[in-house]
Amino acid sequence: MGRLPRQPNAHRGAALSLTRLRAAFRAAFAGIAAVWATSGNFRLEVGVGVMALTLGLLLRTGVVPILILCALVLSLEMLNCALEAAVDLASPELHPVAKHAKDAAAGAVLVAALISVGVGAWVLGPPLLQTFIQVLRVLSRF
Repeated sequence: MGRLPRQPNAHRGAALSLTRLRAAFRAAFAGIAAVWATSGNFRLEVGVGVMALTLGLLLRTGVVPILILCALVLSLEMLNCALEAAVDLASPELHPVAKHAKDAAAGAVLVAALISVGVGAWVLGPPLLQTFIQVLRVLSRF
């Protein structure tokens, strides 16, 4: 395999130049904005992640596992969107290999999401159940 051609607008010079760093951040934020605008799944996953983090903070549980898994699911969803766009560009017509690539990427997101639900239940379940029992005890006094 040959090398990919150099992008004509690639900034040359120091590896850590401010210009290159700004351009990289601009491109990254543009990518996040594009996924936000085009992927309902991404917006749903952001909402679920915000709710899980809020619940973790309210229940005073460890939010680090929740943060890590939110980052994993959202990153995989963005990669899934990027792969789907690249496959659509490379193979506009239906093709079994293109379908396989898209299905595999979607499967990766699903695996991460299911594991996240399990870890969320493990982290949030006990304090949530304890809070629910306390509320029932208070309500039973009336």
